[in-house]
Amino acid sequence: MTGVLAHSILEQLGRDRRADDSLAFTGGGDPVFATPWRVAEAGSAALGAVGLAVSDLWRLRTGKPQAVTIDRHAAAASLRSNTYVLQDGKKPVSWDPLAGHYPTRDGRVMFLHTNHPHHRAGALRIAGAAAETREALAAAVARWDGLAIEAAIAEGNCVGGLVRSRAEWNDHPHGIAIAGLPLIDIVKIGDAPPRPLPRGERPLSGVRAFDLTRVLAGPTSGRVLAENGADVLHVAAPHLPYQTEILMDTGHGKRCTWIDLREPAGVETMTALLREADVFTQGYRPGTLAARGFSPERVAGLRPGIVCVSICAYGHAGPWADRRGFDSIVQNVTGLSATQGTLARPRNLPVQALDYIAGYLGALGAMIGLARRIEQGGSWLVRVSLVQVAHWLASLGTVEADKGMAELGEPELARYLMESDGPFGRLRHLKPVVQLSETQPFYARPPEPLGSSPARWA
Repeated sequence: MTGVLAHSILEQLGRDRRADDSLAFTGGGDPVFATPWRVAEAGSAALGAVGLAVSDLWRLRTGKPQAVTIDRHAAAASLRSNTYVLQDGKKPVSWDPLAGHYPTRDGRVMFLHTNHPHHRAGALRIAGAAAETREALAAAVARWDGLAIEAAIAEGNCVGGLVRSRAEWNDHPHGIAIAGLPLIDIVKIGDAPPRPLPRGERPLSGVRAFDLTRVLAGPTSGRVLAENGADVLHVAAPHLPYQTEILMDTGHGKRCTWIDLREPAGVETMTALLREADVFTQGYRPGTLAARGFSPERVAGLRPGIVCVSICAYGHAGPWADRRGFDSIVQNVTGLSATQGTLARPRNLPVQALDYIAGYLGALGAMIGLARRIEQGGSWLVRVSLVQVAHWLASLGTVEADKGMAELGEPELARYLMESDGPFGRLRHLKPVVQLSETQPFYARPPEPLGSSPARWA
């Protein structure tokens, strides 16, 4: 079934099964971890599709395809990749203590995301907490009805979501809108002549990827491109919050630079870089970058033949399209967390499947777009969102969660881990999951702190 799923993802992007496709899966299936959702199958299918897209680019370079192998347990582990990072033997702090579930006055449960300082301060202020403690926030939320505080958090530009059942979400206006969208799509946004890949010894050698993303999904997409040879320039702004521990997970193989789009010089720098880019991945809400002059269509005008990848929380259609969100929020509003636990006592999944799979799909779409550019030309827009991944994951059905593991055993987990030395010290982290017969993915450089490299292509 996993191979069928991988090919069905590719078919949504117009890539049909080929006679010389070689895709194999090893290891047992779901449940791997203690969750009813088929996360190992979903992650393996997405990564299998990624592997075949890499094989396609290698075929276009050399005339020869590659054999692709995915270990299902490694794929499942990759959906919690950040939890395996150790910095000099210690685990970096990742979650703010105020983040989590809070009962409301009307018997509902609200999930609040407070990992960024301004979201934390906003949640405390909007809820009306008397102090910056979990107890004070819980007392404040308990004075609200669920739908009211969910709306107030959204209107206050903060991040949270009301726990819903799957049935309630399927009847929600945004759930209905998303149900009409594919898992991932690609549309042509401009004309350009066909263009071959630059010369190189790896599938994505010479490909320049402008990575304007934060948190997990977008940076994961860039990491996949980097592990196959792309020159990935990860761009952040000094005034925006960023969780450094996530960079230790998603920054492998990249260079990191600062660009401030509030300044004319920053706009000029980004414009110049995009004129020479092959892939532009952005992880902001629909319309955010267009308001700053960098809509996909304008970027395609700057660089005919570019592949634009948009990764967001709630998709490009529906009443919540411009709403802020993260993996944990989308899990709760779509009913995944209620199924993991109960509606009254929801539990988040033991993996961040929505983030990582959306990242894999973003990289997949970028490579499909590059293949189209080689074969037929054109500029392309790829769209994927966390909520579309949630709908797809739910469509795969459930298994018996109690048959899954809390964690992989040490001997098995050790096979999936590696260590690297760099600016962050000695990092323990996961290896690339996709195994290729000719060009084994690897990280050419360790993660570096934001702003470490100049804003130019290598």
